[in-house]
Amino acid sequence: MTILVTRPSPAGEMLVSRLRALGRVAFHSPLIEFAPGSQLAMLPNLLSSLDQQDLVFVLSQHAVNYADRALRQSATRWPGNVNYYAIGRTTGLLFHRASSLPVLYPQDGETSEMLLNLPSLQRIHGKKALILRGNGGREKLAETLTERGVEVSYCECYQRSPIHYDASEQSAVWQRAGVDTLVVTSGEMLQQLYTLVPDYYRHSWLLRCSLVVVSERLAILARQLGWSAIRVAENADNDALIRALQLPD
Repeated sequence: MTILVTRPSPAGEMLVSRLRALGRVAFHSPLIEFAPGSQLAMLPNLLSSLDQQDLVFVLSQHAVNYADRALRQSATRWPGNVNYYAIGRTTGLLFHRASSLPVLYPQDGETSEMLLNLPSLQRIHGKKALILRGNGGREKLAETLTERGVEVSYCECYQRSPIHYDASEQSAVWQRAGVDTLVVTSGEMLQQLYTLVPDYYRHSWLLRCSLVVVSERLAILARQLGWSAIRVAENADNDALIRALQLPD
């Protein structure tokens, strides 16, 4: 098994290091990179506009890191009078370490659907919600909160942008390296990888690789694109990805 990890730095580099320590051949080729978001400077004011028991949703570890750094630079603290929710366990624990505040998250996955199933989010009519995220992304969370009578606003804490490769050259490098297993952690990156690889390499190599993804939604997209050997990790953290690769922790 030769593994290509496409998740961004630093998590992608950390995963490759752990895989190599386990004796596996692994390479890191991140497909996206991050920069501060266009609304990050507005975060202190957005947080201060929330009322007692309003809702804050943190949708990624990157949102935690960029938001917490911005608050520290502005000498602002995370308000303690609102309810915090994270997309999953890893993001929730990171937020708790940064803020020392309680945070709720689904125990069995890292999707908007699972988050929205939390009992405390069923009767929230009349509240305000602030969603901390990157540029773009799915609208499922905001749409459902709105349907439940919540006034929703966003803060773009970071921006994702694609890393550009020479398509033919990079595809040839991956194939010559013997890559036969791919780790992809978002639909955006899965589509980017599929589009990057030229048609010849796509059919002779890419779609024949085993694919590890982090949700059933991604698995469905992968099947639509043409992959057949797909494994779904329990969630998006590196421990779960290693388990999905059928390796010991």
